[in-house]
Order: sequence, then C-alpha cells, then structure tokens
Amino acid sequence: MFPADHPFHIPAFRAYWLSRLTSTIALSAMAIIIGWQVYGIARDDMHLTIREATFALGMIGAAQFVPLFLLTPVVGLVADTFDRRWIVRATTALMAATTATLGILTALHALSLPALYLAAVAIGVGRAFAGPAYSALAPNLVPRESLPTAIAVSSIAWQVGAIAGPSLGGLLYAIHPDVAYGTSTGLLLLALAMIFLIPKVPQPAVQADHRPLQRVIDGFRYVRNNRLVLATITLDLFAVLLAGATALLPVFARDILHVGAQGLGLLAAGMGIGATTTALFFSFRPMKTNVGVKMLWAVMVFGAAILTFGVSQHFWLSLAALVVAGGADMVSVYVRSSLIQLHTPDAMRGRVSAVSQLTISASNELGEAESGLLGSLLGPVGAVVFGGVGAIVITLLWSRLFPELRLAKSFDPPEILETTPEHGVVQP
Repeated sequence: MFPADHPFHIPAFRAYWLSRLTSTIALSAMAIIIGWQVYGIARDDMHLTIREATFALGMIGAAQFVPLFLLTPVVGLVADTFDRRWIVRATTALMAATTATLGILTALHALSLPALYLAAVAIGVGRAFAGPAYSALAPNLVPRESLPTAIAVSSIAWQVGAIAGPSLGGLLYAIHPDVAYGTSTGLLLLALAMIFLIPKVPQPAVQADHRPLQRVIDGFRYVRNNRLVLATITLDLFAVLLAGATALLPVFARDILHVGAQGLGLLAAGMGIGATTTALFFSFRPMKTNVGVKMLWAVMVFGAAILTFGVSQHFWLSLAALVVAGGADMVSVYVRSSLIQLHTPDAMRGRVSAVSQLTISASNELGEAESGLLGSLLGPVGAVVFGGVGAIVITLLWSRLFPELRLAKSFDPPEILETTPEHGVVQP
C-alpha cells in the first residue's frame, strides 16, 4: 500500500504516529469541552453578557500560553539533553491526570472557572515540554530522505485528531460529561502506552562543556540568523495570532449561528477536515517546487477564509469557510515544518523546535486571548473580520520583508551538519 521508503514501514514511527493521533484526539476534545464549559458558566451561572463571556473564554488561551512562554528557554534545552521519549511519557501522564481531575469535578458538580483555568495552565505546562520533544523525536525515527513524508503523515495524525476530537467531544458531552472525560482520559493513557513501545533511538550527545544558558541562547540565535526559518516562523505567528477564530467558536455556535453543542463540534472539526485532506495529498505527493510562494498564497487564502467565516450568518457557509481555512493552513504548516526540520542540525532541533513552538502557541493560545479581548471590544464578528484582514496584510508585508521566502524553490537545505559552542552552527 505504501512505498518501500514510507515511514509507516518503521515500527517505532507507527507507535509515534498512533501516540500523536490518540493524544491529539483527547486534547482536541478537551479543548472544545473546556471552552463550552467556560462559556456556559460565564453565561448561565455568572450571567455575563456575550462580550464579557467572550473575554472569559479568551482567557483560557492566556492560561495555556503563559507557562509555555515562561518555560520556552528551558524546554528546548531539556529536549536536547534528556531522553525525548521520557519527556513525552511524563507530560502525557500529567495531561491524563488533569483530564481525569476535571472529570471528577464535573461529576461532583464542583467545577468552577478557577478550576478550568488551572487545568488550562497544567495542559500548557505539559504541552510546553511535550512539543519540542515530540518534534525533535520524529527525525530520529526515519531516514533523512523520508522526513518530508514523515512530517506530512505526522500532520495527518494531528489533523485527524483535530477532526475527530471536537466532534467526539461535543457528541460525548451531549450524551454525558462523564463519558466525554472518561474517553479523553482513556485516549491519553493509550497515547502513553504507544510511546512506551518506542525503543531507544540515537540522540545527539550532550555537550558537557557547554554552559546551559549559552545553549539556550544558541537556539534563539540560530533562528534569528537563518532568515528563511525566521520568516516561516514569524509569518505563522502574526497571521494566526490575528486570524485565530477557533477560540470564539462557542460564541458563534451558541449566540450567532444558534447550532448548540453538536453544531459546535462540526464547526471545530471544519478546519481539521480541510487540513487532513491536504495532508493526505502531501503524504502521497510531497510538495517539491516553489515552496515559499505556495506558503505565501496559502496564508492569503487562510485570511480570506477566516474573513468569510466572520461575516457569514449561515451554518454551512461558515463550515465551508473553516474547511478552506484548514486546507490553506495545512499548506503553511507543511512548508514551515519541512523547512525548519531540514534546515536545522539535529543537535539543535529541540531548541529550535521550542522557539517554533513558542511562536505557534503565541499564534494559537495567545491568539485566543487576543480574540477574547477584541471580541469584548468589537464583538465576536468584528474581531474575526479584523483578524482575517490582518492576516492578508501581514502576508503581503512579509513577502517584501523576507525575499528569501519568495525565492525558496524547494526544501533542499544547505549542508548544515554540526553545531559549535561558540557560534551554534557551522556552515561548510
């Protein structure tokens, strides 16, 4: 079914892929459940207005972003120093315990906004350490020539989880909250079991004579000095930071489109549907030419689709707009991930992945806080429209500020093979 050099022929990568799939389903389901509960408590129990409840919803993103922001200098170094499998195992266990705790509080009718915010912080801590370890582990499992395909199929795991998670969470929560929380906890435990199936893999030797602080600085310096990597990371940061509409989906589902919890699950799955379709395509036909220009056009389409979602008053048009946005975002993710992984030496992948994760979290979780704040000022529709237009403007600006991105024809990297304590990277 798959070519001989496909990553799925490697047992360790299959276990990695299944772990990422099941954990993403669980966390995506949790995201939609927590958001729905926050908005419901704010509207029903605290009797807040739509704009006030929108702000409370956005603060969930801030609660996840703050620990990740504070931990970023540490987590990349950890991923480059310790066994990446054990980092993922520990953080997955933490997130499973958090999910189980929320389920118990819900069953006891003791759930509150502070408890939900605290759970968001715990999930943020777990993701802060797991993200760089996950990203840096994948290239250790496959040959270099298979890495773009591995990135595509790994993205499929994430996007399938993004489809199944919200829909599953909304459906199971409609049946009973206990069922939703129990399923999410079970999936995280399954993800934990899959990581235990991965044997020890080669990992760069720790530079014992290298000061930890300097190694952290080297990671940021590498991103700053590699303008192509810097362009891809920051374009995603600002575009999604402005156009991150997913945080406001509970508001649109309940008070604008009036489709309830089940409609919320479909809306939340919309971007994943488009993204998974695109990732499947790339897994069989990897992108090879004009990668930079294609990324720029993809972000433009993403902004236009988010703008359409913001002005739509019809459920199916809104869902279609999110599907298109997800497909466009997957093109951007595919190009960005491939360029970062292939243009970064293995000994620095943990630290560079941590920097990348920081910007991704800033665009997602901090974007949720920004959406909540703008939603409280402009209303939810105004906030989404503003973000869609902003993403288009940012893309046009980045195409001028970073000609390296426009000129990137393929993923072929320069021969960056090793790092040094003094300079972080050696160019041949």
